[in-house]
Amino acid sequence: MTDLSEFTPNTPLMLVGCGNMGQALVRGWLTAGLNPAALVIVDPAANADDLPEFVGAVFLSGAAQMPAGVSARLLLLAVKPQVMNDVLAAMSPTVGVHTVVVSVAAGVTLAQMRRGLSGLSGGSAGGAGGGLLVRAMPNTPAAVGAGVTGLAADAGVGEADKALTDAVMKAAGKTVWLAGEELMDAVTATSGSGPAYVFHMVEALTVAAVKAGLPEAEAEVLARQTIVGAARLLDVNNDVSAGTLRERVTSPGGTTAAALEVLMNTEDGLTDLMTRAVAAAKKRGAELAD
Repeated sequence: MTDLSEFTPNTPLMLVGCGNMGQALVRGWLTAGLNPAALVIVDPAANADDLPEFVGAVFLSGAAQMPAGVSARLLLLAVKPQVMNDVLAAMSPTVGVHTVVVSVAAGVTLAQMRRGLSGLSGGSAGGAGGGLLVRAMPNTPAAVGAGVTGLAADAGVGEADKALTDAVMKAAGKTVWLAGEELMDAVTATSGSGPAYVFHMVEALTVAAVKAGLPEAEAEVLARQTIVGAARLLDVNNDVSAGTLRERVTSPGGTTAAALEVLMNTEDGLTDLMTRAVAAAKKRGAELAD
């Protein structure tokens, strides 16, 4: 199995953007055994004084500080989509023929990455000097190592480079490789935006509990912990379908069955609402990529 020992000070793992997602990934990498000296963090606002747990990592304010002759083995771009073109241009000198370039920015396509790197690095992306391109869509539970990341690779990315990328992204949780980039908008709409759907479900269940007579504070604790506990059961029983787990807690003719009749068998039931919500998010993702 590929691990993080492939990264060295001369062929480092380079992170651009050390916000919440970037910091979560770094913590996962260091826990997984990454040599801190093989980690380069590029972020004008980040420094070792503010992040003492990252001791040994190299902090740079920009690519121009990178020692001559050093190319990233994997370059992970954890920046906002609006600045991606500028970042690609700035980081291009660190990208070599064997560099895997991974973007976690929503809506930034492989074609946009290719355009940003080609012509600036003396080659075309996916070829000499242009890097091997991968799109990734993690979600916010990555901050506690419980995220999931959808991944799509350019045609030139081989199995060894995919395995290395997989090891890097598993610091945030689980990974799912997609057959094609065209599925990334659906991933964004499902798992990328999905935590917000779950948080709203807690809000909705809290409101319903208050209307049923519970005080708001107690209602929120009950709703929140119900979601946390149910998620834990899903995780522990990862070989059991969600449908089977639902059936196990639903007694025929009981209270849960009465509630599920509303959620599953009425107009605008939960499945219909969720289908429309995911479709709306997918549509917006495609618009952002235009």
